[in-house]
Amino acid sequence: MSAAKLPPNRRPSQTKIVATVGPACSEVDRLVELIQAGVDVFRVNTAHGSREEHQQRLDDIREASRRAGQPIAILVDLAGPKIRLGELPGDLLQCTAGECIRFVRGDKAPRPGDLVTTYDPLVDELTVGDRIMLADGIVALVVEHVEPDAATCRVIQSGQVRSRQGVNLPGVKLSVPTLGDVDRDNAAWAADAGVDFLGLSFVRSAGDVRELKSLIESRGATAQVVAKIEKPEALDQLDEIVQTTDAVMVARGDLGVEIDIAQVPVVQKRIIGLCHRLNKPVIVATQMLDSMQHSRIPTRAEATDVANAILDGADACMLSGETAVGLYAVEAVEVMHRIALATEPLNRSREHARPIEFDPADPEPITEATAMAAGRLAEHLDARMVLVASASGQTALRLSKDRLFVPTIGVSNSDAALRRMCLYWGVIPLAGAPTEDSGELLEFVTRQARDAGYLTSGDRVVLIAGTGLHVAEHNMIVVHEIA
Repeated sequence: MSAAKLPPNRRPSQTKIVATVGPACSEVDRLVELIQAGVDVFRVNTAHGSREEHQQRLDDIREASRRAGQPIAILVDLAGPKIRLGELPGDLLQCTAGECIRFVRGDKAPRPGDLVTTYDPLVDELTVGDRIMLADGIVALVVEHVEPDAATCRVIQSGQVRSRQGVNLPGVKLSVPTLGDVDRDNAAWAADAGVDFLGLSFVRSAGDVRELKSLIESRGATAQVVAKIEKPEALDQLDEIVQTTDAVMVARGDLGVEIDIAQVPVVQKRIIGLCHRLNKPVIVATQMLDSMQHSRIPTRAEATDVANAILDGADACMLSGETAVGLYAVEAVEVMHRIALATEPLNRSREHARPIEFDPADPEPITEATAMAAGRLAEHLDARMVLVASASGQTALRLSKDRLFVPTIGVSNSDAALRRMCLYWGVIPLAGAPTEDSGELLEFVTRQARDAGYLTSGDRVVLIAGTGLHVAEHNMIVVHEIA
């Protein structure tokens, strides 16, 4: 990426914003508007659209990033083994509590009251007593009888379902792999296309994450894996999954159907807390400002939901339909940004920072100790900015998890590392900085920061870098005062 400028100091939120690309923001000019409103990462959902459409969206995002003069990351979301209803007679079925409904094999329901799905072995894998949730939990069924070609269920929660809506089976062990053929093909394309993050849906074990990582490595790519937590099995193996993956998404849509919805807020806090302890970025997603698909302002409950995710310690919050198909995509980003600005000062108690402890077993102990010391030094000196030169972005992530509440500028000679920093809380990636010489780096960044309004005379900047000697890690801290 060519040299860029720091965004004007309107105070970018430290919590990052992920926005889903769709028909409502498919033009490059619209994407630029979203970047200017506060988007850091764009999400492309492969569950919708063709390969040609997905590639066009990647090209448009990169062009928008170029025009905006800011690094922007791309997250490609794999659909996963999502089970959906097939075609229904009349496209609609009213399910009334107490009545019976059959799941049968095939592509089309043969008669009213019968349902087919996109998962052909479903009838074979259901047993009496299993629960089935339709249309994001609106309709609930329980299996009462299973035959070779049909499973009879009784409706225990009334509602309407339509063709192609989702089917969830809480607690049912399915044989379908997490990474199927379609997802493998999409993952290979995305890796070859140079995307920054790949979202793995319906993760059940750390082995699922390792399988996708292996595929990415086989393509010679550097995309990182975002494990989407939305299955009870994932919660049973949460520690190992978080340790194995690069980032995590609390995917509350399917999660809220797969487990008791009353448990979702508690589980969200548990996942975020673990991600902080293990130094992994975490995204909170689904229905954050859902009403803004049709309204210029969110509900009070939605605004509170975004604020609580930030108070929990989320690194990023995600918009889905709000930006993909909503009428007020830019406004939704602006509102999320404003909520973040209003909420973040409440986290200054540092309750979400990593414990101030040095782990000598860390794979990069010198970098770990230097980053920790630089953060403390910045706070004690009331520094206005921390500057980190990072080849891979990992040191910027370590600082991010320390929750310094001091603007952190990340520079790198790797465009991929700069884009990854777009997901790191509180880190502002800056392209085009000279990273080989610390003096030139300081001069370049401080000049940019003064022009953008971040710094003025007398302000202090803390730089973390390497000496360039035989020690490869970050092993140098410089304190610079603006003349």
